Amino acid sequence: MKVALDTSRYTDLARGVPEVTALVESADSVHLPFVVVAELRAGFSIGSAGAANEGMLGRLLLEPGVSVLDADDQTTRAYASVFRQLRSQGTAIPTNDIWIAALVIQHGLALCDRDPHFDQLPQLTRV
Repeated sequence: MKVALDTSRYTDLARGVPEVTALVESADSVHLPFVVVAELRAGFSIGSAGAANEGMLGRLLLEPGVSVLDADDQTTRAYASVFRQLRSQGTAIPTNDIWIAALVIQHGLALCDRDPHFDQLPQLTRV
């Protein structure tokens, strides 16, 4: 399985939550959307363990099968589609999570998250 981690699940991984650790260890590949990396680094910048947290993230990103997903033209089209869907449903989710959803859909990944607002997007495969 190819998975993308949401920010909350990266945090769970860093804390050693068994279910997330097992999922990551069994995954064919693990992806962090650029937005997740940005949210993490924003948190590191205001926390008391920024250097340690940055080091942990850096080590994960060096692991085979782990990558950062960056946005491209196709991502912007997926974003627009998700945005339109949410608007027509009369629902809203945070903008950063629309980017995450767009990247997950674009790359055919399963999203590892714990945010109920992703329930608004039934086309997302979630684990």
